[in-house]
Amino acid sequence: MKVLVIGDSCIDKFIYCDINRICPEAPVPVMNPIYSNENSGMAANVVRNLESLGVDVDFITNAETIIKTRYVDNRSGQMVIRVDENDTCKNILKEKITNLTWKKYDAIVISDYCKGFLSEEDIKYISENHTLTFLDTKKQLGDWANNISFIKINEFEHKKNFELLPNYPKLNDKLIVTMGSLGSKYKDKLFPVTEVSVKDVSGAGDTFLSGLVSEYIKTNNIDKSIKFANQCATIVVQQRGVVAV
Repeated sequence: MKVLVIGDSCIDKFIYCDINRICPEAPVPVMNPIYSNENSGMAANVVRNLESLGVDVDFITNAETIIKTRYVDNRSGQMVIRVDENDTCKNILKEKITNLTWKKYDAIVISDYCKGFLSEEDIKYISENHTLTFLDTKKQLGDWANNISFIKINEFEHKKNFELLPNYPKLNDKLIVTMGSLGSKYKDKLFPVTEVSVKDVSGAGDTFLSGLVSEYIKTNNIDKSIKFANQCATIVVQQRGVVAV
């Protein structure tokens, strides 16, 4: 399997702290860092997960370094604060996509965290040049996404788009809505998940997308692919931090 991932990426950094008291100067916790870890995030996390599932991946992403730092209570696993550094990046160089040999890829994955790397026109162009495209975007959906094969969207993003979606009827049958502990939904069909102890949902959407893509390339069956994607996401939410399935 050969897949191209296009999207903005970052470094996900987790600092785990002991919290034993409240600051006397302000009603905030005093955090004592114990240990930390970091890994590639956003579109780069999609790449990590696809590779862990045995997919050969090419990757086009931003050159700028975006850092998301999460301070986490070590005892409860609760995130206390997130600090984002350099939260934007330059638009993709057009020759990066205009000079591609599209036929070499079984699928194109667009992981758009809306940091400036991809415009609506870029995504439209990509979807017009390949017959199998998967999109995960933070943008408000519109007719620029009409040629996308499948659109992965979480429940919160779906609610933001809900009032506009009747204006874009071609998108309704493409939407796969992830719903956390309830599973996911496609064409009004619910795909439930096993109840597990959730430690961290960071990056779970990337894992879901990766599982969906890898299984669909093999089976060409969207129902099987959604079930497999659910299983992948269920595995990673039981771990701390952003991990590959």
